[in-house]
Order: sequence, then C-alpha cells, then structure tokens
Amino acid sequence: MQNFELTILGCSSATPTSKRNPTAQLLNIAERFFLVDCGEATQIQLRKFKIKFQRINHVFISHLHGDHYLGLLGLLSSMHLLGRTEELHIYSPPELKEIIEVNYKYSQTYLNYNLIYHPHQFVNDDLIFEDDKVEVRTIVLNHRIPCCGFVFIEKPPLANISREVIAFYKIPFDQILNIKKGGDYQTPDGRVVPNEKLITRKLLPRKYAYCSDTCYDERILDYIKNSDLLYHEATFMCDMEARAKETFHSTAIQAATMAVKSNSKRLMIGHYSARYKNLQPLLDEAQSVFANTLLAIEGESTSIDYSN
Repeated sequence: MQNFELTILGCSSATPTSKRNPTAQLLNIAERFFLVDCGEATQIQLRKFKIKFQRINHVFISHLHGDHYLGLLGLLSSMHLLGRTEELHIYSPPELKEIIEVNYKYSQTYLNYNLIYHPHQFVNDDLIFEDDKVEVRTIVLNHRIPCCGFVFIEKPPLANISREVIAFYKIPFDQILNIKKGGDYQTPDGRVVPNEKLITRKLLPRKYAYCSDTCYDERILDYIKNSDLLYHEATFMCDMEARAKETFHSTAIQAATMAVKSNSKRLMIGHYSARYKNLQPLLDEAQSVFANTLLAIEGESTSIDYSN
C-alpha cells in the first residue's frame, strides 16, 4: 500500500504562540511530498521533525495572508544554500511571484534552481497538478481576500489478484497487469472469465480536502464530499460566531457541520486563535456534531487509510 500521510507543521491562526506556529502541512502521497501553505517557522519545523527540504518539489499556497506564506522566502533561500538544483513548482495566487522576486531583487539573491509558478485561476475543481499517482484540484473558499483550498485525490490503485486465482486459471504473467487494471481474462480454450471473478475487493482512491481560511459556506460541499480526511479551519468556538463571521473564519461546530454534510469520514480542525491555550474545548464542540474529529497538532502525522 502506498503512503498517504499528513504531517502538521503549523496549526495556529494569524498570531503564533510559544507553542503553536502558523499554518503549514506536509502531505506524502506515494513518496511525492507536497507542502501545503508555508507560515513562519515552517523550515524550522521541517528540521525539528526531520523532514528533508529537498524532497519537496511542489508547494501549494492558499492565499496571501502572511500566516500562510511568510515562511516561504526563508525556505526557498535555505533550499538554495543547501545546494538544491531541481526546479520547484509553486501553486499560488499570481501576486506571490512579484512578492518573491522583489525580495530577491533587493537582496541580490540568485537561486541555483528554477521556480515554476502556477497561478491560481480561482475556479472550482480546476486541475492544477497531476501525475501517475495523484491529482490536485482547487476549491474556491469564502475569505476576506481571494483564497483557494485544495483536494488531493489518489489515482485509482490497481486491484489485487491472489496467487490461488492465478494458479486456478493458469494465468500467464503477462496478463496479470491487464487484469489488475480491470481487464477480463480469456482462457486458451476461448472462455472469458470476467474481471470481478478474478480480483479481490478493489480499493477506492483516497481523498484529502484542505479548507484553509474560510467562513462557513455550503457551496463547496460538492467538491469536498466523501473525503477520507477533511481539514477545515476552526479558528473560534461557537460563542465567537459573530467574530468568525466578521473575519471570514469558521467555528469548530461549523467545521463539524461541513464534515457531516459532505459525508466525510474524518475531520481535522486547525488554525486555532491564539486566545485558546487549551484546545480540548474546540475538540469537544466539534465532536458534539461530528464524533470522528481530531485536532491538528504540530509534529503529529495522520495516515489516510483505505476505508473500503
């Protein structure tokens, strides 16, 4: 089974605390390492949790509030100083390119590697990355400035075929891959054995939906539905709902309601306001609506397993 694992690097909202850093996550899908947002101290967190910078080839920035990208310039510079030569892809609001280039212009910094920019079009379900293992699509979120979330969807894994089935039907080795991809098998005497009689239960692709800063907005439900893991910001508790609405953020109960209505299997909440020293009340509120909720905790990794 290929990896599908999320590691939290930062879980605070706009203001960091002595124990929590601004938003950053690392997603490992089949040894493809995706950095999702890059708040201050991201590179320090990568070092702390023993994650090698140079394994990251794709960075996704949701929006241009500083707690989601201010760590990027330092990370790019450290990659340069550590000898990186491989190109790095950045998926972000278009203005981020100007922000980076003006900083490097006045510091006379010349990276040893190329930055390849992929500006957001701010279109729902826009395919922004794809390889043979995973595809990434955008979700347009409802925040104070243009903001995108991201949906990471595993390519359908190959089905399994048991040794007993191979032996029973005397299936040649060169036919096995075709069967795993969904093909039937024709025996030497011309009889067709349908694929469903050959394979064990086929696994459905895993899905991770990342909802960065956003107020409660059911218009995104179609794009996050049936997520194996939904990350949804929960900056405030329900007694601060008016403040959440004013700042285009969500409460823990609102995040949990989105998990219920999207038929997600698990919910992770994060982006906590610095006012909360103890996160348990946020978790309790969310679990009162959606029991399968967990907290984003820095340094903790969550495996996104097959559920069928």
